[in-house]
Amino acid sequence: MAVDYTVIVVYLAGMLAMGWWGMRRAKSKSEFLVAGRRLGPWMYSGTMAAIVLGGASTIGGVGLGYQYGLSGAWMVFTIGLGLLALSVFFSARIARLKVYTVSEMLDLRYGGRAGVISGVVMWAYTLMLAVTSTIAYATIFDVIFDMNRTLAIILGGSIVVAYSTLGGMWSITLTDMVQFVVKTVGVLLLLLPIAVVKAGGFGEMKAKLPTEYFDPLGIGGETIFTYVLIYTFGMLIGQDIWQRVFTARSDKVARYGGTVAGTYCLVYAIAGAVIGTAAKVMYPKLPSADAAFATMVKDELPMGVRGLVLAAALAAVMSTSSGALIACATVANNDIWSRLRGVVKAEGAGDEPHDEVKGNRLFILIMGIGVVCIAIALNDVVQALTVAYNLLVAGLLVPILGGLLWKRGTAEGALAAIAAGGLSVVGLMWGYGILANEPIYYGLLTSLAVYVVVSLATKPTDAQVLAAWRERLAGRGAEAEPVAEPAPAPQ
Repeated sequence: MAVDYTVIVVYLAGMLAMGWWGMRRAKSKSEFLVAGRRLGPWMYSGTMAAIVLGGASTIGGVGLGYQYGLSGAWMVFTIGLGLLALSVFFSARIARLKVYTVSEMLDLRYGGRAGVISGVVMWAYTLMLAVTSTIAYATIFDVIFDMNRTLAIILGGSIVVAYSTLGGMWSITLTDMVQFVVKTVGVLLLLLPIAVVKAGGFGEMKAKLPTEYFDPLGIGGETIFTYVLIYTFGMLIGQDIWQRVFTARSDKVARYGGTVAGTYCLVYAIAGAVIGTAAKVMYPKLPSADAAFATMVKDELPMGVRGLVLAAALAAVMSTSSGALIACATVANNDIWSRLRGVVKAEGAGDEPHDEVKGNRLFILIMGIGVVCIAIALNDVVQALTVAYNLLVAGLLVPILGGLLWKRGTAEGALAAIAAGGLSVVGLMWGYGILANEPIYYGLLTSLAVYVVVSLATKPTDAQVLAAWRERLAGRGAEAEPVAEPAPAPQ
Protein backbone atom coordinates (compact mmCIF):
# COMPACT_ATOMS: atom_id res chain seq x y z
CA MET A 1 0.00 0.00 0.00
CA ALA A 2 3.03 2.32 0.08
CA VAL A 3 2.32 3.66 -3.42
CA ASP A 4 -1.35 4.20 -2.56
CA TYR A 5 -0.43 6.01 0.65
CA THR A 6 1.91 8.28 -1.30
CA VAL A 7 -0.84 9.18 -3.77
CA ILE A 8 -3.24 10.06 -0.95
CA VAL A 9 -0.71 12.09 1.03
CA VAL A 10 0.36 14.07 -2.05
CA TYR A 11 -3.31 14.76 -2.81
CA LEU A 12 -4.04 16.02 0.71
CA ALA A 13 -0.90 18.19 0.74
CA GLY A 14 -1.98 19.67 -2.59
CA MET A 15 -5.35 20.66 -1.11
CA LEU A 16 -3.64 22.59 1.69
CA ALA A 17 -1.24 24.26 -0.74
CA MET A 18 -4.14 25.51 -2.83
CA GLY A 19 -5.79 26.87 0.27
CA TRP A 20 -2.67 28.92 0.96
CA TRP A 21 -2.60 30.17 -2.64
CA GLY A 22 -6.28 31.10 -2.49
CA MET A 23 -5.67 33.18 0.66
CA ARG A 24 -3.42 35.51 -1.34
CA ARG A 25 -6.19 36.10 -3.87
CA ALA A 26 -9.21 36.59 -1.57
CA LYS A 27 -8.83 40.28 -0.63
CA SER A 28 -12.50 41.36 -0.65
CA LYS A 29 -15.88 39.98 0.37
CA SER A 30 -16.72 39.26 -3.26
CA GLU A 31 -13.43 37.43 -3.86
CA PHE A 32 -13.74 35.44 -0.63
CA LEU A 33 -17.40 34.37 -0.90
CA VAL A 34 -18.03 34.14 -4.67
CA ALA A 35 -14.53 34.14 -6.27
CA GLY A 36 -15.03 37.70 -7.50
CA ARG A 37 -17.90 36.53 -9.78
CA ARG A 38 -15.21 35.85 -12.41
CA LEU A 39 -15.25 32.14 -13.23
CA GLY A 40 -15.23 31.21 -16.90
CA PRO A 41 -17.00 28.18 -18.42
CA TRP A 42 -14.28 25.59 -17.80
CA MET A 43 -13.77 26.29 -14.09
CA TYR A 44 -17.47 26.93 -13.51
CA SER A 45 -18.51 23.58 -15.02
CA GLY A 46 -15.87 21.64 -13.12
CA THR A 47 -16.57 23.19 -9.73
CA MET A 48 -20.35 22.89 -10.12
CA ALA A 49 -20.07 19.20 -10.98
CA ALA A 50 -17.66 18.69 -8.08
CA ILE A 51 -19.92 20.14 -5.41
CA VAL A 52 -23.09 18.24 -6.37
CA LEU A 53 -21.33 14.87 -6.73
CA GLY A 54 -20.25 14.09 -3.20
CA GLY A 55 -19.74 10.97 -1.13
CA ALA A 56 -23.44 10.06 -1.33
CA SER A 57 -23.29 10.25 -5.12
CA THR A 58 -20.11 8.16 -5.32
CA ILE A 59 -20.19 5.62 -2.49
CA GLY A 60 -23.98 5.77 -2.13
CA GLY A 61 -24.56 5.66 -5.89
CA VAL A 62 -22.46 2.49 -6.21
CA GLY A 63 -24.33 1.05 -3.21
CA LEU A 64 -27.70 1.67 -4.87
CA GLY A 65 -26.39 -0.02 -8.01
CA TYR A 66 -25.37 -3.01 -5.89
CA GLN A 67 -28.83 -3.17 -4.32
CA TYR A 68 -31.10 -2.34 -7.29
CA GLY A 69 -29.00 -2.61 -10.44
CA LEU A 70 -29.13 0.01 -13.17
CA SER A 71 -32.17 1.72 -11.64
CA GLY A 72 -29.92 2.60 -8.69
CA ALA A 73 -28.74 5.47 -10.88
CA TRP A 74 -31.94 7.42 -10.21
CA MET A 75 -30.78 9.24 -7.06
CA VAL A 76 -27.76 10.80 -8.74
CA PHE A 77 -29.67 11.12 -12.02
CA THR A 78 -32.28 13.35 -10.35
CA ILE A 79 -29.46 15.50 -8.99
CA GLY A 80 -28.26 15.97 -12.57
CA LEU A 81 -31.80 16.78 -13.72
CA GLY A 82 -32.10 19.41 -11.01
CA LEU A 83 -28.82 21.02 -12.03
CA LEU A 84 -29.94 21.05 -15.67
CA ALA A 85 -33.27 22.66 -14.73
CA LEU A 86 -31.51 25.27 -12.60
CA SER A 87 -29.01 26.07 -15.35
CA VAL A 88 -31.49 26.27 -18.25
CA PHE A 89 -34.39 28.06 -16.57
CA PHE A 90 -33.09 30.04 -13.58
CA SER A 91 -29.30 30.43 -13.41
CA ALA A 92 -29.05 33.46 -15.71
CA ARG A 93 -31.52 35.43 -13.59
CA ILE A 94 -29.89 34.28 -10.36
CA ALA A 95 -26.43 35.33 -11.56
CA ARG A 96 -27.68 38.81 -12.56
CA LEU A 97 -29.01 39.51 -9.06
CA LYS A 98 -25.45 40.00 -7.71
CA VAL A 99 -26.30 38.80 -4.22
CA TYR A 100 -24.47 36.44 -1.86
CA THR A 101 -27.28 34.28 -0.41
CA VAL A 102 -30.72 32.90 -1.20
CA SER A 103 -32.16 34.96 1.67
CA GLU A 104 -30.88 38.18 0.07
CA MET A 105 -32.80 37.19 -3.07
CA LEU A 106 -35.97 36.70 -1.00
CA ASP A 107 -35.47 40.11 0.64
CA LEU A 108 -35.12 41.76 -2.77
CA ARG A 109 -38.23 40.09 -4.11
CA TYR A 110 -40.48 40.51 -1.07
CA GLY A 111 -39.26 43.79 0.36
CA GLY A 112 -36.79 42.81 3.10
CA ARG A 113 -38.93 40.76 5.44
CA ALA A 114 -38.06 37.12 4.71
CA GLY A 115 -34.33 37.09 5.42
CA VAL A 116 -33.82 35.83 8.98
CA ILE A 117 -36.38 33.03 9.02
CA SER A 118 -35.32 31.75 5.59
CA GLY A 119 -31.71 32.09 6.70
CA VAL A 120 -32.32 29.84 9.71
CA VAL A 121 -33.89 27.14 7.51
CA MET A 122 -31.07 27.38 4.96
CA TRP A 123 -28.44 27.35 7.72
CA ALA A 124 -29.89 24.13 9.19
CA TYR A 125 -29.80 22.50 5.75
CA THR A 126 -26.22 23.51 4.92
CA LEU A 127 -25.02 22.57 8.41
CA MET A 128 -26.40 19.03 8.16
CA LEU A 129 -25.11 18.68 4.60
CA ALA A 130 -21.62 19.59 5.83
CA VAL A 131 -21.94 17.19 8.78
CA THR A 132 -23.01 14.21 6.67
CA SER A 133 -20.19 14.87 4.20
CA THR A 134 -17.69 15.05 7.05
CA ILE A 135 -18.86 11.74 8.51
CA ALA A 136 -17.98 10.07 5.21
CA TYR A 137 -14.27 10.66 5.90
CA ALA A 138 -14.46 7.87 8.48
CA THR A 139 -15.36 5.31 5.82
CA ILE A 140 -12.66 6.40 3.38
CA PHE A 141 -9.80 6.76 5.87
CA ASP A 142 -10.75 3.41 7.40
CA VAL A 143 -10.18 1.81 3.97
CA ILE A 144 -6.94 3.72 3.40
CA PHE A 145 -5.26 3.71 6.80
CA ASP A 146 -7.46 1.46 9.00
CA MET A 147 -8.03 4.58 11.11
CA ASN A 148 -10.27 5.14 14.13
CA ARG A 149 -13.58 6.81 13.20
CA THR A 150 -13.13 9.90 15.36
CA LEU A 151 -9.55 10.45 14.22
CA ALA A 152 -10.59 10.05 10.57
CA ILE A 153 -13.32 12.69 10.92
CA ILE A 154 -10.90 15.09 12.65
CA LEU A 155 -8.21 14.58 10.00
CA GLY A 156 -10.48 14.96 6.96
CA GLY A 157 -12.52 17.74 8.50
CA SER A 158 -9.45 19.69 9.57
CA ILE A 159 -8.00 19.70 6.05
CA VAL A 160 -11.27 20.99 4.55
CA VAL A 161 -11.71 23.60 7.29
CA ALA A 162 -8.11 24.75 6.82
CA TYR A 163 -8.18 25.40 3.07
CA SER A 164 -11.75 26.78 3.19
CA THR A 165 -10.86 29.22 6.00
CA LEU A 166 -7.67 30.38 4.32
CA GLY A 167 -8.91 31.25 0.85
CA GLY A 168 -12.69 31.00 0.89
CA MET A 169 -14.31 30.37 -2.47
CA TRP A 170 -11.04 30.81 -4.39
CA SER A 171 -9.43 27.95 -2.46
CA ILE A 172 -12.56 25.83 -2.78
CA THR A 173 -12.76 26.53 -6.52
CA LEU A 174 -9.14 25.51 -7.11
CA THR A 175 -9.43 22.36 -4.99
CA ASP A 176 -12.75 21.49 -6.64
CA MET A 177 -11.13 21.62 -10.07
CA VAL A 178 -8.50 19.14 -8.95
CA GLN A 179 -11.19 17.03 -7.32
CA PHE A 180 -13.25 17.08 -10.52
CA VAL A 181 -10.31 15.79 -12.56
CA VAL A 182 -9.44 13.14 -9.95
CA LYS A 183 -13.06 11.92 -9.82
CA THR A 184 -13.30 11.77 -13.59
CA VAL A 185 -10.11 9.77 -13.96
CA GLY A 186 -10.60 7.59 -10.88
CA VAL A 187 -14.28 6.67 -11.26
CA LEU A 188 -15.19 7.07 -14.94
CA LEU A 189 -11.91 6.20 -16.67
CA LEU A 190 -10.48 3.59 -14.27
CA LEU A 191 -12.96 1.99 -11.88
CA LEU A 192 -15.87 1.76 -14.35
CA PRO A 193 -14.13 -0.20 -17.12
CA ILE A 194 -12.13 -2.33 -14.66
CA ALA A 195 -15.33 -3.29 -12.79
CA VAL A 196 -17.16 -4.29 -15.98
CA VAL A 197 -14.21 -6.35 -17.22
CA LYS A 198 -13.70 -8.07 -13.85
CA ALA A 199 -17.42 -8.97 -13.77
CA GLY A 200 -17.10 -10.68 -17.17
CA GLY A 201 -18.74 -8.00 -19.28
CA PHE A 202 -22.40 -7.03 -19.61
CA GLY A 203 -23.35 -10.43 -21.02
CA GLU A 204 -22.05 -12.23 -17.94
CA MET A 205 -23.66 -9.67 -15.66
CA LYS A 206 -27.06 -10.25 -17.28
CA ALA A 207 -26.65 -14.00 -17.04
CA LYS A 208 -25.84 -13.99 -13.31
CA LEU A 209 -28.30 -11.38 -12.01
CA PRO A 210 -32.12 -11.25 -11.92
CA THR A 211 -33.80 -9.39 -14.81
CA GLU A 212 -35.02 -6.60 -12.48
CA TYR A 213 -31.39 -5.51 -12.09
CA PHE A 214 -31.60 -4.24 -15.67
CA ASP A 215 -35.06 -2.68 -15.42
CA PRO A 216 -34.70 1.13 -15.60
CA LEU A 217 -37.62 1.53 -13.17
CA GLY A 218 -36.75 -1.39 -10.93
CA ILE A 219 -36.16 0.80 -7.87
CA GLY A 220 -39.85 1.77 -7.90
CA GLY A 221 -41.88 4.67 -9.23
CA GLU A 222 -42.64 6.11 -5.79
CA THR A 223 -38.96 6.13 -4.88
CA ILE A 224 -38.08 7.89 -8.13
CA PHE A 225 -40.80 10.49 -7.53
CA THR A 226 -39.48 11.12 -4.02
CA TYR A 227 -35.95 11.54 -5.40
CA VAL A 228 -37.29 14.17 -7.82
CA LEU A 229 -39.03 16.09 -5.04
CA ILE A 230 -36.04 16.03 -2.71
CA TYR A 231 -32.99 16.17 -4.97
CA THR A 232 -34.17 17.75 -8.22
CA PHE A 233 -36.04 20.51 -6.41
CA GLY A 234 -33.30 20.70 -3.77
CA MET A 235 -30.79 21.57 -6.52
CA LEU A 236 -32.98 24.53 -7.49
CA ILE A 237 -32.84 26.29 -4.13
CA GLY A 238 -29.81 25.19 -2.05
CA GLN A 239 -27.43 27.92 -0.87
CA ASP A 240 -24.44 25.68 -1.64
CA ILE A 241 -25.59 25.49 -5.29
CA TRP A 242 -26.64 29.12 -5.64
CA GLN A 243 -23.35 30.31 -4.21
CA ARG A 244 -21.61 28.56 -7.11
CA VAL A 245 -23.98 30.22 -9.58
CA PHE A 246 -22.92 33.57 -8.10
CA THR A 247 -19.31 32.81 -9.09
CA ALA A 248 -20.10 32.80 -12.83
CA ARG A 249 -18.52 35.55 -14.93
CA SER A 250 -21.77 36.09 -16.85
CA ASP A 251 -25.28 34.72 -17.14
CA LYS A 252 -24.21 32.80 -20.25
CA VAL A 253 -21.46 31.05 -18.31
CA ALA A 254 -24.00 30.15 -15.60
CA ARG A 255 -26.42 28.72 -18.14
CA TYR A 256 -24.12 26.80 -20.46
CA GLY A 257 -21.50 25.83 -17.90
CA GLY A 258 -24.21 24.50 -15.60
CA THR A 259 -25.74 22.54 -18.48
CA VAL A 260 -22.40 20.84 -19.09
CA ALA A 261 -22.09 20.03 -15.37
CA GLY A 262 -25.63 18.65 -15.25
CA THR A 263 -24.97 16.41 -18.24
CA TYR A 264 -21.80 15.16 -16.56
CA CYS A 265 -23.89 14.23 -13.49
CA LEU A 266 -26.18 12.07 -15.64
CA VAL A 267 -23.16 10.15 -16.96
CA TYR A 268 -21.74 9.81 -13.43
CA ALA A 269 -25.08 8.43 -12.20
CA ILE A 270 -25.10 5.65 -14.79
CA ALA A 271 -21.43 4.85 -14.14
CA GLY A 272 -22.03 4.42 -10.40
CA ALA A 273 -24.98 2.09 -10.99
CA VAL A 274 -22.98 -0.03 -13.45
CA ILE A 275 -20.07 -0.32 -10.99
CA GLY A 276 -22.47 -1.40 -8.25
CA THR A 277 -24.12 -3.94 -10.54
CA ALA A 278 -20.69 -5.39 -11.40
CA ALA A 279 -19.88 -5.59 -7.68
CA LYS A 280 -23.06 -7.61 -7.12
CA VAL A 281 -21.81 -10.18 -9.62
CA MET A 282 -18.40 -10.48 -7.95
CA TYR A 283 -19.47 -10.10 -4.30
CA PRO A 284 -23.11 -11.23 -4.02
CA LYS A 285 -23.18 -11.38 -0.20
CA LEU A 286 -21.59 -8.19 1.12
CA PRO A 287 -22.74 -7.17 4.62
CA SER A 288 -24.07 -3.84 3.29
CA ALA A 289 -24.60 -2.27 -0.11
CA ASP A 290 -22.48 0.76 0.81
CA ALA A 291 -19.48 -1.56 1.24
CA ALA A 292 -19.49 -2.31 -2.51
CA PHE A 293 -17.31 0.67 -3.46
CA ALA A 294 -14.61 0.04 -0.87
CA THR A 295 -14.58 -3.71 -1.54
CA MET A 296 -14.10 -3.21 -5.27
CA VAL A 297 -11.29 -0.75 -4.70
CA LYS A 298 -9.45 -2.89 -2.11
CA ASP A 299 -9.71 -6.23 -3.89
CA GLU A 300 -9.81 -5.53 -7.62
CA LEU A 301 -7.53 -2.56 -8.37
CA PRO A 302 -3.72 -2.62 -8.73
CA MET A 303 -1.54 -0.49 -6.49
CA GLY A 304 -1.28 3.13 -7.51
CA VAL A 305 -4.60 2.89 -9.31
CA ARG A 306 -6.18 1.92 -6.00
CA GLY A 307 -4.74 5.05 -4.39
CA LEU A 308 -6.04 7.26 -7.20
CA VAL A 309 -9.57 5.83 -6.96
CA LEU A 310 -9.56 6.26 -3.18
CA ALA A 311 -8.40 9.83 -3.77
CA ALA A 312 -11.39 10.17 -6.12
CA ALA A 313 -13.73 9.10 -3.32
CA LEU A 314 -11.98 11.51 -0.96
CA ALA A 315 -12.31 14.25 -3.59
CA ALA A 316 -16.04 13.62 -3.89
CA VAL A 317 -16.51 14.01 -0.15
CA MET A 318 -14.22 17.04 0.18
CA SER A 319 -15.86 19.02 -2.62
CA THR A 320 -19.34 18.67 -1.13
CA SER A 321 -18.08 19.23 2.41
CA SER A 322 -16.20 22.43 1.57
CA GLY A 323 -19.07 23.81 -0.52
CA ALA A 324 -21.57 23.13 2.25
CA LEU A 325 -19.22 24.62 4.86
CA ILE A 326 -18.74 27.96 3.11
CA ALA A 327 -22.48 28.10 2.38
CA CYS A 328 -23.27 27.43 6.06
CA ALA A 329 -20.83 30.11 7.23
CA THR A 330 -22.07 32.64 4.65
CA VAL A 331 -25.68 32.19 5.75
CA ALA A 332 -24.77 32.27 9.45
CA ASN A 333 -22.80 35.51 9.09
CA ASN A 334 -24.70 37.43 6.40
CA ASP A 335 -28.28 36.28 6.92
CA ILE A 336 -28.50 35.64 10.65
CA TRP A 337 -25.73 37.23 12.72
CA SER A 338 -25.43 40.49 10.76
CA ARG A 339 -29.21 40.96 10.63
CA LEU A 340 -29.65 40.26 14.30
CA ARG A 341 -26.94 42.82 15.05
CA GLY A 342 -28.73 45.33 12.83
CA VAL A 343 -25.79 45.95 10.49
CA VAL A 344 -27.28 44.81 7.22
CA LYS A 345 -25.78 46.71 4.32
CA ALA A 346 -28.14 48.72 2.14
CA GLU A 347 -29.05 47.06 -1.15
CA GLY A 348 -26.80 48.07 -4.00
CA ALA A 349 -24.02 49.28 -1.75
CA GLY A 350 -20.43 48.61 -2.69
CA ASP A 351 -18.23 45.80 -1.42
CA GLU A 352 -17.01 45.60 2.15
CA PRO A 353 -13.47 46.41 3.29
CA HIS A 354 -10.93 43.73 4.06
CA ASP A 355 -12.13 43.22 7.65
CA GLU A 356 -15.31 41.73 6.20
CA VAL A 357 -13.11 38.93 4.84
CA LYS A 358 -11.78 38.34 8.35
CA GLY A 359 -15.34 38.11 9.67
CA ASN A 360 -16.38 35.53 7.07
CA ARG A 361 -13.13 33.63 7.61
CA LEU A 362 -13.86 33.47 11.35
CA PHE A 363 -17.36 32.15 10.69
CA ILE A 364 -16.00 29.39 8.44
CA LEU A 365 -13.60 28.38 11.21
CA ILE A 366 -16.34 28.39 13.87
CA MET A 367 -18.82 26.51 11.67
CA GLY A 368 -16.10 24.05 10.66
CA ILE A 369 -15.23 23.20 14.25
CA GLY A 370 -18.94 22.78 14.99
CA VAL A 371 -19.42 20.50 11.98
CA VAL A 372 -16.53 18.24 13.03
CA CYS A 373 -17.86 17.99 16.59
CA ILE A 374 -21.41 17.15 15.44
CA ALA A 375 -20.05 14.61 12.94
CA ILE A 376 -18.17 12.82 15.73
CA ALA A 377 -21.33 12.65 17.87
CA LEU A 378 -23.77 11.71 15.10
CA ASN A 379 -24.15 8.21 13.69
CA ASP A 380 -27.24 8.10 11.45
CA VAL A 381 -26.19 9.93 8.29
CA VAL A 382 -29.24 9.05 6.21
CA GLN A 383 -31.72 10.40 8.74
CA ALA A 384 -29.77 13.64 9.22
CA LEU A 385 -29.58 14.25 5.47
CA THR A 386 -33.27 13.42 5.01
CA VAL A 387 -34.27 15.94 7.70
CA ALA A 388 -32.09 18.59 6.06
CA TYR A 389 -33.51 18.12 2.56
CA ASN A 390 -37.11 17.83 3.79
CA LEU A 391 -36.79 21.13 5.67
CA LEU A 392 -35.17 22.83 2.70
CA VAL A 393 -37.67 21.72 0.08
CA ALA A 394 -40.84 21.98 2.18
CA GLY A 395 -39.85 25.31 3.70
CA LEU A 396 -38.18 27.25 0.88
CA LEU A 397 -39.01 25.76 -2.53
CA VAL A 398 -42.40 27.46 -2.91
CA PRO A 399 -41.37 30.97 -1.71
CA ILE A 400 -38.25 30.94 -3.91
CA LEU A 401 -39.82 29.63 -7.12
CA GLY A 402 -42.97 31.62 -6.40
CA GLY A 403 -40.89 34.78 -6.15
CA LEU A 404 -39.19 34.03 -9.47
CA LEU A 405 -42.33 33.00 -11.36
CA TRP A 406 -45.41 34.67 -9.78
CA LYS A 407 -45.53 38.44 -9.33
CA ARG A 408 -48.62 38.24 -7.08
CA GLY A 409 -46.66 36.45 -4.34
CA THR A 410 -46.26 38.57 -1.20
CA ALA A 411 -43.93 38.72 1.79
CA GLU A 412 -46.73 37.55 4.07
CA GLY A 413 -47.37 34.59 1.78
CA ALA A 414 -43.66 33.73 1.69
CA LEU A 415 -43.24 33.88 5.47
CA ALA A 416 -46.40 31.86 6.05
CA ALA A 417 -45.29 29.25 3.52
CA ILE A 418 -41.85 28.90 5.13
CA ALA A 419 -43.40 28.45 8.57
CA ALA A 420 -46.22 26.15 7.44
CA GLY A 421 -44.00 24.00 5.23
CA GLY A 422 -41.23 23.69 7.81
CA LEU A 423 -43.49 22.96 10.78
CA SER A 424 -45.71 20.54 8.87
CA VAL A 425 -42.79 18.49 7.53
CA VAL A 426 -41.29 18.24 11.04
CA GLY A 427 -44.63 17.12 12.46
CA LEU A 428 -45.18 14.64 9.65
CA MET A 429 -41.69 13.17 10.09
CA TRP A 430 -42.54 12.72 13.77
CA GLY A 431 -45.77 10.91 12.85
CA TYR A 432 -44.79 8.90 9.77
CA GLY A 433 -41.09 8.44 10.48
CA ILE A 434 -38.09 10.40 9.25
CA LEU A 435 -37.47 8.20 6.21
CA ALA A 436 -41.11 8.05 5.09
CA ASN A 437 -42.17 9.63 1.77
CA GLU A 438 -45.36 11.24 3.06
CA PRO A 439 -43.75 14.15 5.00
CA ILE A 440 -42.21 15.75 1.92
CA TYR A 441 -45.38 15.19 -0.16
CA TYR A 442 -47.78 16.77 2.32
CA GLY A 443 -45.31 19.36 3.58
CA LEU A 444 -44.75 20.70 0.07
CA LEU A 445 -48.49 20.78 -0.68
CA THR A 446 -49.10 22.63 2.60
CA SER A 447 -46.46 25.22 1.76
CA LEU A 448 -47.92 25.76 -1.72
CA ALA A 449 -51.50 26.10 -0.49
CA VAL A 450 -50.56 28.54 2.27
CA TYR A 451 -48.39 30.62 -0.08
CA VAL A 452 -51.18 31.04 -2.65
CA VAL A 453 -53.99 31.67 -0.17
CA VAL A 454 -52.08 34.16 2.03
CA SER A 455 -50.61 35.99 -0.98
CA LEU A 456 -54.06 36.46 -2.53
CA ALA A 457 -55.51 37.53 0.81
CA THR A 458 -52.89 40.20 1.47
CA LYS A 459 -51.91 43.46 -0.19
CA PRO A 460 -49.77 42.99 -3.34
CA THR A 461 -46.06 43.65 -3.08
CA ASP A 462 -45.21 47.35 -3.33
CA ALA A 463 -44.77 48.46 -6.94
CA GLN A 464 -41.39 50.07 -6.17
CA VAL A 465 -40.11 46.81 -4.68
CA LEU A 466 -41.20 44.89 -7.78
CA ALA A 467 -39.67 47.53 -10.05
CA ALA A 468 -36.34 47.29 -8.20
CA TRP A 469 -36.59 43.50 -8.39
CA ARG A 470 -37.11 43.58 -12.17
CA GLU A 471 -34.14 45.89 -12.54
CA ARG A 472 -31.93 43.48 -10.61
CA LEU A 473 -33.20 40.51 -12.65
CA ALA A 474 -32.21 42.41 -15.77
CA GLY A 475 -28.75 43.03 -14.33
CA ARG A 476 -29.16 46.79 -14.06
CA GLY A 477 -29.97 47.40 -10.42
CA ALA A 478 -26.71 46.49 -8.65
CA GLU A 479 -23.55 48.52 -8.68
CA ALA A 480 -20.50 46.81 -10.08
CA GLU A 481 -18.40 45.17 -7.38
CA PRO A 482 -14.73 46.09 -7.20
CA VAL A 483 -12.18 43.52 -8.19
CA ALA A 484 -9.20 43.09 -5.91
CA GLU A 485 -6.65 42.66 -8.67
CA PRO A 486 -6.80 42.95 -12.46
CA ALA A 487 -6.20 39.26 -13.10
CA PRO A 488 -7.71 37.72 -16.24
CA ALA A 489 -10.94 35.79 -15.80
CA PRO A 490 -10.25 32.07 -15.34
CA GLN A 491 -11.42 29.69 -18.05
